[in-house]
Amino acid sequence: MLFSGKGGVGTTTVAAATATLAAQRGSRTLVLSADPARGLAAVLDHPLADVPVEIESGLFAQQVDVQRVFEEQWQVLRGYFGRLWEVTGTEPIDVGELMVLPGAAEVLTLLHLLDQIRSGDYEVVVVDTGPVAQLLRLLTLPETLSWYLRRMVPDDCRVARLLRPGPRLLGRGDVAGAVTEPLIEAAARLREIMNEVREVLSDPSRSSVRLVLTPESVVVGQTRAALTALALHGFGVDAVVANRVHTQAGADAWRAGWVAVHREQLLEVERSFAPIPVLRAAYRAGEPIGLEELAAFAAAAYPGLDPVGVLGTGGPAASGPADGGPGDGGPGDGGPLRVERAGDGFALSLSLPFVDRSEINLARIGDDELMVSVGSQRRLFTLPSALRRCDVRGAALRDDLLIVSFVPNPDLWVRV
Repeated sequence: MLFSGKGGVGTTTVAAATATLAAQRGSRTLVLSADPARGLAAVLDHPLADVPVEIESGLFAQQVDVQRVFEEQWQVLRGYFGRLWEVTGTEPIDVGELMVLPGAAEVLTLLHLLDQIRSGDYEVVVVDTGPVAQLLRLLTLPETLSWYLRRMVPDDCRVARLLRPGPRLLGRGDVAGAVTEPLIEAAARLREIMNEVREVLSDPSRSSVRLVLTPESVVVGQTRAALTALALHGFGVDAVVANRVHTQAGADAWRAGWVAVHREQLLEVERSFAPIPVLRAAYRAGEPIGLEELAAFAAAAYPGLDPVGVLGTGGPAASGPADGGPGDGGPGDGGPLRVERAGDGFALSLSLPFVDRSEINLARIGDDELMVSVGSQRRLFTLPSALRRCDVRGAALRDDLLIVSFVPNPDLWVRV
């Protein structure tokens, strides 16, 4: 379960409360924070370490230390790259040098999360991802990294051709042949891991994303944008938690104004976010700090509900990893894209809530990929074989559904 929201809306509190209630109801639960702000220890009112700490029966908590995770994973990674350094005569990369690479922290966080899931030690893993931008980096990295690896290290033959000048330049023997095998092995292993991460996180029967907001117009607007970005990348949201909601209880004139504003905002949120359920957590007299307060907070936020159950099925169906074949995020494999016959061609559709047509851009990349951009977010979709032999005729946005029309290219379509 991945919790995220705009900074300051109480995402860490909601994540910790959900984990606390789950543990008290009998699920062996780990709550971990990938948020650099490191607020989880303060909310739990318990010191945390870089390994899971049991803070009450069945409830474990951890603050992810990226440096420590890297040192653990580095022993494995060295095995893949060691032969490459030896053959090429280059010096091994230092741990500190890799730590500054863009995306390194996200890769390590995902590797650690996958290790915790694989361990089987926990029935529920709750992740406080911090702000939405960080959540999107975590969720989109596996597909993006797999895409780049597939093109940079595609197969034996192409890599060997790229390295053909190597022996002459380095004054060595069959460097190309010696380098190809470890390079492909390392890239293939990393792609395999990233695809497994993507498969776990995008499967709605195994993983959930929950967005936290406060009923204020700016926050609601940013949450809508987050829902759009998640839909583009194939991740559904099973619930939205509205936090710090003012109620009528003990209202004075000042509070009555906030009660009216929150009531109006929440009605609009429930209407526009449907069918995603919107849960409410009332503004409390004091901060929900410590396990007792967190459990009470969660019990009120999840009235009559299983806090770790799948609360809703809103959002698109999950898609698979980026590589080719079944589960490539393309139409017809359970991904967010759908393809249907339409007259003399095909119609490809993609659910994109809360989008204006002016925000959408499409680009055909070669014959086999379609790039969809929504504002600053973009994603490459692998097209099925039928659409690779078609031309794009046009596109339209209808009721939050992007529909792209394709017609067969007579020069590529087989005539019967």
